[in-house]
Amino acid sequence: MDNSTIDALFTTAALQQLFPEERTNDFFEALFGDANDGAYDISLGYGGYANGRIRLELRLHERPGCCLACNLTQGLPQVFSRHPVINVAGLVQAVDQLLGDTARCGDWQLGTTEQRQKDLHLIPLNIQII
Repeated sequence: MDNSTIDALFTTAALQQLFPEERTNDFFEALFGDANDGAYDISLGYGGYANGRIRLELRLHERPGCCLACNLTQGLPQVFSRHPVINVAGLVQAVDQLLGDTARCGDWQLGTTEQRQKDLHLIPLNIQII
């Protein structure tokens, strides 16, 4: 599998189509009943392709006036893996479609929350390519 072929698929537009920004508000609406109660916005980033795995990142960006504390985000991989609005399994299926005839998605897993900056945490989504 050629890295440049995989890398070329994950443009900013493709990532936004895979995980639209309104999904954050839908998530907090389902969780709290009000989208404005969320402490962060979620976007999808591309972390690269290596060792037969694609790394996507669910990036949590602190909202103005809110606190993106570690204790708030550490349990999120378990929540995100099951939550129907986040729909990680559906996201992996969409990645599989994006790959087309290039490759197929195999097993996937969410990693532990990583703090990149005070106002940016991320949850890696590692997808095996077969």
